Amino acid sequence: MKNLVIVESPAKAKTISKFLGKDFVVMASMGHVRDLPKSKLGFDPADNFKPQYLISTDKRKVIADLKKQISKDTTIYLAADEDREGEAIAWHLIPALKIEKNPLKRIVFHEITKDAILDALKHPREVNQNLVDAQQARRILDRAVGYELSPLLWKKVRYGLSAGRVQSVAVRIIVDRENEIRAFVPEEFWKIKSDFKNPDFKAELAKVDGKTVKVSNEQEARAIEASVHQGSFVLDNIEEKESTRNPAAPFTTSTLQQEASRKLGYSVKQTMIIAQQLYEGNVGNIPNHTGGLITYMRTDSLNLSTVATSAAKEVIETQYGKEYSLSKPRVYKSKAKGAQEAHEAIRPVNMALKPSEIKAYVDNAQFRLYSLIWKRTIATQMATAKIANTTYKIVAGKDKELEFQAKGQRIVFAGFMKAYTEGSDNPESALDSSEKILPTIKQGTTLELENLECEQNFTKPPSRYTEASLVKKLESEGIGRPSTYAPTISTIQQREYVVKTEDKKLAPTPTGEIVNSFLMDHFPEIVDLGFTAKVEEEFDDIAEGKIAWEQVMQAFYGGFKKSIDEKEESIDRNDYAQIREIGIDPKSGKPVSARVGRFGPFVQIGTKDDEEKPKFVAIPDHLNMDTITLDEALYLFTLPRVVGQNEEGEDIVANIGRFGPYLQIKTKFYSLKTDDPYTIELPRALELIKELDEAKAKSTIKVFEKEKIQVLIGQYGPYIKQGRKNYKIPKGLEAEELTLEQCLDIIEKDPKSKGAKKTTKTTKKTATTKKSTAKTTKKSSSAKK
Repeated sequence: MKNLVIVESPAKAKTISKFLGKDFVVMASMGHVRDLPKSKLGFDPADNFKPQYLISTDKRKVIADLKKQISKDTTIYLAADEDREGEAIAWHLIPALKIEKNPLKRIVFHEITKDAILDALKHPREVNQNLVDAQQARRILDRAVGYELSPLLWKKVRYGLSAGRVQSVAVRIIVDRENEIRAFVPEEFWKIKSDFKNPDFKAELAKVDGKTVKVSNEQEARAIEASVHQGSFVLDNIEEKESTRNPAAPFTTSTLQQEASRKLGYSVKQTMIIAQQLYEGNVGNIPNHTGGLITYMRTDSLNLSTVATSAAKEVIETQYGKEYSLSKPRVYKSKAKGAQEAHEAIRPVNMALKPSEIKAYVDNAQFRLYSLIWKRTIATQMATAKIANTTYKIVAGKDKELEFQAKGQRIVFAGFMKAYTEGSDNPESALDSSEKILPTIKQGTTLELENLECEQNFTKPPSRYTEASLVKKLESEGIGRPSTYAPTISTIQQREYVVKTEDKKLAPTPTGEIVNSFLMDHFPEIVDLGFTAKVEEEFDDIAEGKIAWEQVMQAFYGGFKKSIDEKEESIDRNDYAQIREIGIDPKSGKPVSARVGRFGPFVQIGTKDDEEKPKFVAIPDHLNMDTITLDEALYLFTLPRVVGQNEEGEDIVANIGRFGPYLQIKTKFYSLKTDDPYTIELPRALELIKELDEAKAKSTIKVFEKEKIQVLIGQYGPYIKQGRKNYKIPKGLEAEELTLEQCLDIIEKDPKSKGAKKTTKTTKKTATTKKSTAKTTKKSSSAKK
């Protein structure tokens, strides 16, 4: 093939291929093709942090398919996304495909339209090594934190836990908020409201003796109430002010995630999936339109191109009228720390393509998100709204010492509000956008009171974060970048450090809190917001070529590794024992608790200080130690249970052990794969035992009971089993003819056996010598040639 264009996803490849001729093949790399190995650190601190990249197992076929399209003359266009992650994907493709000698062209585009793609092909550039290095620094530093800290958490807290540079800070923010809520002491206050009739409207007490007042208790409220009834209400003053309101800025990644959450109820991850589909053009066949519907969705830029603002002006004048358009475009400047990733805000690629025109060709989720982006972008280029605010100041009380206020607002000119108003995290403030018209009353009018209401209230604690407000917090602190918000929030939920409550708020789990306590106590810099933001700034400096990525690693890694080594000795596991009190066992009166032990989570009745040994049972996979209830815990103690008897009158007992649920008859055990040990009945138990006995008989060739050795047939052929260990039968030996002596000899010589170690090393050394000899022979024969 003469020209090969490599993008990240098949959907993008399909869209772009429509714009290019027969001389081009467009294929997808399916994201990153190389990464650090999963099983080890993956970089060498002694060799200036040199990374050890490998082609990912699941990408070997992708690489093989791409190689089939490449000859030595093929021009390769690396067309991954235009952010740091995309730059790194393009860079990794070069060694993975071994295309260093091919004509290589890096192309970028902000939208997937024919004009944008053709323009990108005309203006190729080289891979930007600074952007690649910024991504490498992030990946390697994050690997260092995760790889070094996670094993320490396994040893000192619980197996399977993990820590991460950004995820741990996100968990800390959520735990800090939970602690604020717990420490919050509600304060009493009273609202005093008046309902008037002829005309009907409401007012609320605002001042006493000309000063803004807070009514703290019922006694104060009743004193005000008494004074009200000794006087009359008179409209003393009418205050009218005109104010203006400007539209919110065009969408960035974080503001799109926030607004889609508030207005559409989408999770951060869901928003990014839908936005990706709109960007790639992964939609139906829209008449007179090919390609993507929106510009690149990972951006923290507020810029809109001249093409976009001009197109928006045309749409506004056609749809709303000239008075709603601007004489010159409105420009926004980003306040986000480190905003620099992309060239434009998120907007429709074709402003003239209204949401109503695509509705029949996209799914409902795509339509709703596109509508949100279209309206927001249009609004940014519309005229300022004008609002008339009216305040009625009403005097009341025995000595006219009380001032009640009624506020109304009227939209004089809707401006951008014709198209769009921004949502809010606080539902009450959403009322600000609606009109509230006060009745026309002359100044000096005595008002007729229908009802006076004294309402007791209490201050409320700060609310938990939603996904959207957490993104807002992370961005305001300079933590993470557009590409990291969604994966961070998904990760902390997948790892069960944080759960989403019924009202879609984020709350820490006990596991999340214990991990946070561990990190706060021993690695405060890892969960320090300032430190994390500083690291992000250093990544930005690398991207701009100001510092080398190795410098950032050197400054961080030495002290961090030293701290890990020291803490391994000094931290006491008992300080972080995970124990959750669930309740009291009604039978024994002893405490019931959920705990984590060597083999995972379990429930315990009683404590080690009791005379009787505590009872305990493993928590099955479908239950969680952080959420298990008392009833669920007590139900677990119904095991072991006698299901019934077999024909010989022996008890069949159902239970759960270290290796899962099972049935037991005396010393025989039968694993339960799909059946529930709590509910299995005798007929099913007998059927299962019969099946397993028959299967075992078929698979058993020989048994040497005294030595606990069996010769069995497995999935891959005959093998020897002793205890829990399996041994391969060497070629040339027939399983049916094996003697006890032969079985013992095979076990002794097996690498897994203690007595086989010396033999193995010798064999390995001999093999290495043979290999060296082979190399020498090869070298000699080459020399002869």
